[in-house]
Amino acid sequence: LVFEKESGQPLDQSTATAMPSNKYSAAIMEESNNMTATAAVNGDTPPAEGLSENDSGVELTNENSPLTGAEPPSPFSPKQNGDAASPQDGNQCSGGSRKRSRKKSEEEESTWDSYSEEKASGASQLGLRQRPRPRTIFQAGLTPHTHNKPRRQNRKQENSMLLCVGGPRVVVAVSSEVPEAPRLELMEQDSKDSAQSSSTSSSSETQPEYNDNKGFGIGELVWGKIKGFSWWPGIVVTWRATGKRQASHGMRWLQWFGDGKFSEVSADKLDSITAFPKFFSQASYTKLASYRRAIFQALEMASVRAEKTFPPCESDNPEDQVKPMLDWANGGFLPKGEEGLKPTHNSNPLDHHVFDVSLPEYFPSAKRPRVSLCKNKAAPEESYCREQMVNEVLKNKSCIEDFCLSCGKMRAATFHPLFEGGLCQTCKDVYLEMSYMYDDDGYQSYCTVCCGGREVLLCGNANCCRCFCVDCLDILVNPGASNNARYLDPWRCYMCQPLLQYGVLKRRHDWSLKLQEFFANDNGQEFEKPKIYPAVPAEQRRPIRVLSLFDGIATGYLVLRDLGFKVDQYIASEVCEDSISVGVVRHEGKIQYVHDVRNITRKNIQEWGPFDLVIGGSPCNDLSIVNPARKGLYEGTGRLFFEFYRLLSEAKPKEGEHRPFFWMFENVVAMGVNDKRDISRFLECNPVMIDAIEVSAAHRARYFWGNLPGMNRPLCASGMDKLELQDCLEHGRVAKFGKVRTITTRSNSIKQGKDQHFPVLMNGKEDILWCTELERIFGFPVHYTDVSNMGRGARQKLLGRSWSVPVIRHLFAPLKDYFACE
Repeated sequence: LVFEKESGQPLDQSTATAMPSNKYSAAIMEESNNMTATAAVNGDTPPAEGLSENDSGVELTNENSPLTGAEPPSPFSPKQNGDAASPQDGNQCSGGSRKRSRKKSEEEESTWDSYSEEKASGASQLGLRQRPRPRTIFQAGLTPHTHNKPRRQNRKQENSMLLCVGGPRVVVAVSSEVPEAPRLELMEQDSKDSAQSSSTSSSSETQPEYNDNKGFGIGELVWGKIKGFSWWPGIVVTWRATGKRQASHGMRWLQWFGDGKFSEVSADKLDSITAFPKFFSQASYTKLASYRRAIFQALEMASVRAEKTFPPCESDNPEDQVKPMLDWANGGFLPKGEEGLKPTHNSNPLDHHVFDVSLPEYFPSAKRPRVSLCKNKAAPEESYCREQMVNEVLKNKSCIEDFCLSCGKMRAATFHPLFEGGLCQTCKDVYLEMSYMYDDDGYQSYCTVCCGGREVLLCGNANCCRCFCVDCLDILVNPGASNNARYLDPWRCYMCQPLLQYGVLKRRHDWSLKLQEFFANDNGQEFEKPKIYPAVPAEQRRPIRVLSLFDGIATGYLVLRDLGFKVDQYIASEVCEDSISVGVVRHEGKIQYVHDVRNITRKNIQEWGPFDLVIGGSPCNDLSIVNPARKGLYEGTGRLFFEFYRLLSEAKPKEGEHRPFFWMFENVVAMGVNDKRDISRFLECNPVMIDAIEVSAAHRARYFWGNLPGMNRPLCASGMDKLELQDCLEHGRVAKFGKVRTITTRSNSIKQGKDQHFPVLMNGKEDILWCTELERIFGFPVHYTDVSNMGRGARQKLLGRSWSVPVIRHLFAPLKDYFACE
């Protein structure tokens, strides 16, 4: 409602619309376009309690997000072209959550008229329009919850908040003198929509949206991708639905399924929802409730458009109820296909938005998420289930090996590698992914028992990097065990305490062997055993010919020479100039470098071959789950694995050739289970997990695929291996720790423990590890990387990407039965 200057008489709505030249009317229009509320007005109408001047009665917070802390939210509103909120600003509401409208229903107009008559005298004295009434905004698919703010024990701080941003909570405070306003839907029409038929409408409003010949019109169901987030389902919406400006050329406004937030996304980063098999992530679907919610909402809308009905499911399991929808989507949305999913042409653009649907009592997340500021309370079903398990074991003498220690389910799929008990298939997959994931302080990111946990206790043993969640202590050990542990300084975890039974928690006496067996027997897929070549008689052995892809600092060549092999030819593909410099200088030009692996052709392999050994380890940046912006196996540097597979296939002996041929591929353990199994499917074998902690002074767990003889034999240290940090230090320096955490390319990976101590004492002061000491830890000769005036940081980066020499020696040693040695 608008009052004429100095009169207090209300103007007709059409009159106000038709006066763009009036500076007061224009100011009001600009105010609405910027989605900000009007400042305080009549002195006899006090502002609502708890509201700032610019809040319009709506306060949005992030504390009550429905998304859990371990779940990355849908990719919402990245900062693009200066208007949208960035993912870092997670506590700000999206544009769609603060949308206001000047289009009123008849009932609302009558309410305003009666209210205006009551306040006409005060308004006429001040010449100001009335303060707009607060509106309750409902966001599709979200309902407010109450969360407790979790804590991380022993001063372990969370450095990144990107993974705990959820939907906004809406709190409305209304003055007692303001009449109750009717509730409006989130997708209410913008005021400009009501003025489209007016002759005063701007030209931008009358122009067709998204007229750039790139497709993806309003209402289309799509997959979208923005930087830092995986592909996510959404729907193209009009800019009026977002409460923001029009999209830039070549861009589209998307509303994401799952939380209803908006983002401006390039049309080049969109694909049709019919590409479901290509972009659907089974790993995310298994672990993340937000992703399951998004997929369900997208398929729900697709089924309504395609008029697809599904037969009633007899099972009460929600997973079984959703499975027909997933099968329909993976099968191409038949019978109508893409045509059946398109929006109707005569529909209102503002009608296209995310359905307010949710999964009924959907199955819980595969793990309890780690500590975060938006974490919901642990699911009561899971806690009850584990408490019931404890009761069955302690009182009814049931066998704990039949239960999953992580969630309490019966019929465990496999054994728990560290404690007596089992793991169900879902928790096993989570354990495979998370057990070797470490935070910046060197401690495990998740609980040693369940690979989850809202709040964890860190072991006080300087050489232990394990943590245990409060839930596991209070349920599996005894109620209150976590509170008792808080008062112990230092508190030693159940892997460091004596081998006793604590509640139902008892460490396996052979846990080290069981851990190796757990990773070795991850037979998600069964493959034929690799061909075993008979040993070659000594007089028939010839020098070895090697193709090394992603060679790094020539660790393979160094180990072969240390083992005494005669190397006939060593072809190395490497793009890092510093790495090439190390190989050229240290091995005196005996390595032939061929640069980028992508430029090697079949003809090159035929010219350089035949090869007896093909080795390599593609970059792990886009595979490691430690990287929140990872792109996976099929994007970024993850795709380089397929270059290894391509050249391995070319180098293998052709049919009729009877000669020993061996190969090995290495990568990080902390990768997604699906990526790991895809690699295994291509290489047709399961990996073995080897941790260098057994033969060196540092943790370094890696997967190795290959057909080398005895790859899965126990790792045994030799007399030349330096097993303690003190053995690797220069004279006069004292180690504060027996072992160190995994050393990466990052400088802060040198710091140890929850308090981030430097690992060495010299002259009574803490000090970092010197480059020569890092080289000893990895098993390299002293000053191996000291070439071309490289600084300490550059040398650590080379070492952080390299292999552990004792581990490669362990793997290559059996080849002495096949090739000539000096």
